[in-house]
Amino acid sequence: MNPTTDNDPPHDPGTPADLPGPLAFQLVLLRRMADHQPGAVEDALRELGASRADLREANRRWQARMHAPRARGGVQPYRALLGAPESVGARRIGDLTCEALLWPVPLWPDLRFEVLTAPGGTVWNAWLVRAPGAAAPDLRTTADLAPWSCTVDEAARAFAPARPMEGSAPTRWRLGCTVPDPAGELRDIVLEFTWGLLQRHID
Repeated sequence: MNPTTDNDPPHDPGTPADLPGPLAFQLVLLRRMADHQPGAVEDALRELGASRADLREANRRWQARMHAPRARGGVQPYRALLGAPESVGARRIGDLTCEALLWPVPLWPDLRFEVLTAPGGTVWNAWLVRAPGAAAPDLRTTADLAPWSCTVDEAARAFAPARPMEGSAPTRWRLGCTVPDPAGELRDIVLEFTWGLLQRHID
């Protein structure tokens, strides 16, 4: 979990017009997911009324914001696009009391984007979680593990003891799990997540 940074890059003439912050951020999430679920991302772009060019530009600006020199750290990049969080609460992790900030994500109404900050404001984690009060999916077999069906926490609870594994990028997570298939035969599989949302499972 790496600290994040914030800075507004200059406007780049000839690129798509500036998008509303929440829409731009959803495009940032989709950009990483397109590597594993291009078809679902195309459907999401149509739902959002956005183009591939919008997706690329939103991601380019986000990366410039996160890696700019003299950038401010902490939760500011998320506030800059998403505005005030829907809720802010305390979260106990070991001996530390952290702050959890939640924002709605219109593309996934039952999810929230969570930013978890340590004392002092450093971002420890940022990913999609189930919205408070929303029903969690019923995960029993590999047939229930459809793309975008569950979050990291939900899969880890359903198939405990799951084994955390190194992801291929800072926004990706992997879990090793033993999961029954629909016939009841146990299978050792790896679940791959992007921004905390399941993308696929592999044997």
